[in-house]
Amino acid sequence: MVRANGAVSLRELARVVQTSEVTVRRDVRALEAEGLLDRRHGGAVLPGGFTRESGFPQKSHLATAEKTAIADLAASLVEEGEAIVVGAGTTTQELARRLARVPGLTVVTNSLLVAQALAHANRVEVVMTGGTLRGSNYALVGSGAEQSLQGLRVSKAFLSGSGLTAERGLSTSNMLSASVDRALVQAAAEVVVLADHTKLGTDTMFQTVPTDVITRLVTDEPPPHDDRAGTELQALADQGVQIAVSGASGAPPGGEQAPARRASLPGPRRGAPGGGLRGVLGDQPTGAERGRVADLRRR
Repeated sequence: MVRANGAVSLRELARVVQTSEVTVRRDVRALEAEGLLDRRHGGAVLPGGFTRESGFPQKSHLATAEKTAIADLAASLVEEGEAIVVGAGTTTQELARRLARVPGLTVVTNSLLVAQALAHANRVEVVMTGGTLRGSNYALVGSGAEQSLQGLRVSKAFLSGSGLTAERGLSTSNMLSASVDRALVQAAAEVVVLADHTKLGTDTMFQTVPTDVITRLVTDEPPPHDDRAGTELQALADQGVQIAVSGASGAPPGGEQAPARRASLPGPRRGAPGGGLRGVLGDQPTGAERGRVADLRRR
């Protein structure tokens, strides 16, 4: 299936072979150890190391429930009348579909798919960068895109990527995409990263956003067995990144998606006493937040 499609999701594999995602994940791990495939974004792709990047058709079918829940939660961070930038990606495309309902919004983007999602939103103004079209993800890149962002100032930047670690921050497999993402970041007062749990702990070739520049991370709940994602979440929180967690991860194939948890996200608290997730979520978290903090600490 990977050879035929370039990529496949764990959920689809579990459905085809009629077994659990836990079993499929174990078998994918074994195939990766033999060098037959690489684990990526809630599924598997053909081997290629740091430099390989799946095309948009493959990415759009991976971790779809998680991306939807993340987009729902991220949309709650946008207020009427704001000016924001939105980068390219399948998760940011999901976000754009929800932003169409925010009146008075101005969205600057280098993504044709983001622009398309907002094309018929009567009360949203869309500003596109210049640049050269990169067909694999329908994004405008290059010097034209970067120059069109000079002198721009907006309230928030919403970005995705190929991997996220506490050590290097957000990264991607393509140099041109990384360069435009860095220009988007420079235009924003706050940087919001959208990354599902499968990207946590994954490191790719080109750094786009260092950890100390990331204001917030919007992600989904890592499965209980995913120690790497849980550890990375805690490490990011310890470095001052505010964490907002939706509840989509771990839903069974064909099952009902859990609702997103709309966390209370205060302003930047880097260096605040106490640190950790409690400091990130506020000095007086709600009961639900206390439970989430305790759960992440146990991990």
